[in-house]
Amino acid sequence: MDFIELVKKNRSYRRFYQEKNIDKSTLDYLIGLARYIPSARNLQPLKYKAVYEPALCDEVFKTLAWAGYLTDGAPKKGERPSAYIVICNDRNISPQSTWDQGIAAQTIMLGATDKGLGGCIIASIKKAAISQLLSLPESLEPVFVLALGYPKEKVIITDVYDGNIKYYRDSDGTHYVPKRPEAEEHI
Repeated sequence: MDFIELVKKNRSYRRFYQEKNIDKSTLDYLIGLARYIPSARNLQPLKYKAVYEPALCDEVFKTLAWAGYLTDGAPKKGERPSAYIVICNDRNISPQSTWDQGIAAQTIMLGATDKGLGGCIIASIKKAAISQLLSLPESLEPVFVLALGYPKEKVIITDVYDGNIKYYRDSDGTHYVPKRPEAEEHI
């Protein structure tokens, strides 16, 4: 698949085939991609925690908020992610890692898409709860959780209509993501 198709296919998926597991080696590969990203001042302050055991995945799920625009909210049991990658900033290295976080998350998600996976970058997380659950050292601050799985839903990019950028699902459950016209991106 060429790069533009990879980018278009890399959507925020929120429904998965939960029973299809993702093995640790795949998660290690995805985390390994982040090693090569650019890093502000080359500090490389991000650390990653792979979660793939079903019972622990169930607990991580409880620490996340899902899809604010959708009325059906979080995925139901059986459609939840089968793995997560928790991205943490190591405050012993840098007090913040704002730029690195987005670069790392997108790089991992593109790698996941290339492997036939889908996912969602979630920033609305209960940081204290996830830190306790995963026994993270105090110096590690969770910044994103990447929810991963084999996509169960169809996601379609559509044009923004009447200025409305809110994503939505139709009566068949197809997920639509409105995008502004290319002409609006140029200044």
